[in-house]
Amino acid sequence: MKILDCTLRDGGYYTNWDFDKQLVETYFTAINNLPIEYLEVGYRSPKLSGYYGEFFYCPDFVLEKMASLTNKKLVIILDEKDVREDVVEELLKPCLGIITMVRIAIDPNNLMRAIGLAKKVKAMGFELGFNVMYMSKWKKLPEFLSNLKHVDGLADYFYMVDSYGGVYPEEVKEIFALVRAQMTTKIGFHGHNNLELALINTLTAIECGVDMVDATITGMGRGAGNLKTELLLTALNQRDNLEIDFNSLSSVTDAFTELQKEYEWGTNLPYMVSGANSLPQKDVMDWVGKRYYSYNSIIRALSNQSKGLKDNETLIEYNSDEIFSKALIVGGGNSVNEHVEAIKSYLSLNPDIVIIHSSSRNVSYFNDFTNRQFHCLAGNEGHRLEKIFNSIPNNRIAILPPYPRAMGTYIPKNFKSNSYQLSEINITDKFKSSITALLLQLIKEMKVKEVIVCGYDGYNGEIDQNKLELFNENEYLFDNFSKNNFKLKSFTPTKYNGLVQESVYSEL
Repeated sequence: MKILDCTLRDGGYYTNWDFDKQLVETYFTAINNLPIEYLEVGYRSPKLSGYYGEFFYCPDFVLEKMASLTNKKLVIILDEKDVREDVVEELLKPCLGIITMVRIAIDPNNLMRAIGLAKKVKAMGFELGFNVMYMSKWKKLPEFLSNLKHVDGLADYFYMVDSYGGVYPEEVKEIFALVRAQMTTKIGFHGHNNLELALINTLTAIECGVDMVDATITGMGRGAGNLKTELLLTALNQRDNLEIDFNSLSSVTDAFTELQKEYEWGTNLPYMVSGANSLPQKDVMDWVGKRYYSYNSIIRALSNQSKGLKDNETLIEYNSDEIFSKALIVGGGNSVNEHVEAIKSYLSLNPDIVIIHSSSRNVSYFNDFTNRQFHCLAGNEGHRLEKIFNSIPNNRIAILPPYPRAMGTYIPKNFKSNSYQLSEINITDKFKSSITALLLQLIKEMKVKEVIVCGYDGYNGEIDQNKLELFNENEYLFDNFSKNNFKLKSFTPTKYNGLVQESVYSEL
């Protein structure tokens, strides 16, 4: 039984396939001293739109550099959905003499299409691996199972890939038996760790007789990640007396643990739910990385998916029959607290102004006012708002995005009879799920003539990626909205160029 480490390939989903050069050297130096025979170092791919780093394309100089750093057999992978037969020779010719094995990532529904691609690869002299995804669904794909006989005599390894991280040990045994009944090809196993079963599933696969298993340092890999290489080696050391250089293992594990602090791969409740229900990892990985999606909203979205629902609730559409000449938008910035007395004085002078909250953070400052107040609920704002009110004050309405909402619907219990959805978001072509887009659409529906903003401060100094993303979204939305003859004035200090800076004190 052989071990393949695919840290640089699978871990690239978190780093866009760019890794610090010193980290890469540390990785190869350590792995050279460990009982791992194959290293999968990345993809070879035709040009795709968007940015993907060096280990996604593995250009010639990267291949040559890696070959100089290691004594292991190197592997690259092709994604069958992106690679056609006519580009195989161009993609793989530079790999000759450097790469030992080429694996092909395959959707089981495309198995027969992949056969032609595989024949091209095999004809070039590489060892060949089929990495067939979604093994938890194979039992319901009889045509796929019957076509496995076509893999015999072509592939060197046929991999069972637990893409969702949701299979159990007994299923590993059952699926292994189904595959073995159709082919004599060597079988491999690639386990994901959504339910933290990657180790026991891999050990079960070894007991079944698989010929190769995958793992990654610290479990770094798409979504919830993979079986940890260090855990597998430690278990095999204890159980089978596999000789391990723990100094080398420790050095590479420590290096990737530092990287893990930045990217935070590993399982969590949304990944557990997605794994248990065989739901797409890509969606969860995208949602977990978004600042405005809480675990509550992700779990709700996954629950809807598992039930085949677009959304769990629909609401009456909001139709504004009220006319407001002025609107005060209240964001979550600290400037509201810093200038709250002036803002309250302004409201006292303008009792007919409508107040629109984009955040629950500063809501309590306005509880004593009788003005009509709207709460824009996107992301996790429904849960946050529920914690503020024991009972709903007069003149309060909750506004939600149009149906269906990607993350499902949550209405605070105190707003059940006072919640509405908009019919559409048409004020922008981007960032339609943003809470700022929701409130600007509401302003348009109300036909407000003068819009005043407070609490949209922006950020000072260095900011993290999530804050930068939020700032850029808001800037785009404010700029776009202003171009349509809406003047947006900020009465408190702001970093947003799309807001015209004025002072609340000038109005008092």
